[in-house]
Amino acid sequence: MKKRTEEILKRLDGVYGRDIPCYLHYETPWQLLFSTIMSAQCTDRKVNEVAERLYKKYPTVKAFADAQIEELEQDIRATGFYHTKARNLKACARRLLEDYDGQVPRTIEELTSLPGVGRKTANVIRGNIYHDPSIVVDTHVGRISRRLGLTEEKDPARVERDLMREIPKDHWIAINIQFIALGRSICTARSPKCNECFLSDICGGI
Repeated sequence: MKKRTEEILKRLDGVYGRDIPCYLHYETPWQLLFSTIMSAQCTDRKVNEVAERLYKKYPTVKAFADAQIEELEQDIRATGFYHTKARNLKACARRLLEDYDGQVPRTIEELTSLPGVGRKTANVIRGNIYHDPSIVVDTHVGRISRRLGLTEEKDPARVERDLMREIPKDHWIAINIQFIALGRSICTARSPKCNECFLSDICGGI
């Protein structure tokens, strides 16, 4: 591992630690899966607000599978793109019941075969539920990875590939939440607070 990357990880661990909770609230694996599907183009805060009511109204995977699509659309309307998300939630619930006895599968291949689930969502599940080393590339992770010079790619799958090469596997899960925390508080998209950043002296800049 490059000494610069090692220093980046050391500082991130020092500021944020590695035991950082997931920003999405959930009690069961399927709740995290469904919340992550709803989180596309939506803030975690808004998803958590919607999910608190949603999982009381639909307390099981079967309840989602049996939901009236028009009603479900209105229940999740606040998350945006609610037509597509509602269809994906209902279809995903059916697939979980039909193919996995209502349980959330583990492998990247199984997860990405589910409606509404791409690599990002699959890796959220793999890391948070099964603790399998995985890198979740959202907008924060992608932006900060480029600014730190860890990748030049913009495509999430290629960013993920570069980070998997650069970051040791024992940091893969932690780096997701650390970069998100940094991206929300300091290394923001429009007005990064470089003068407050603990990585500014080794950053590639914006």
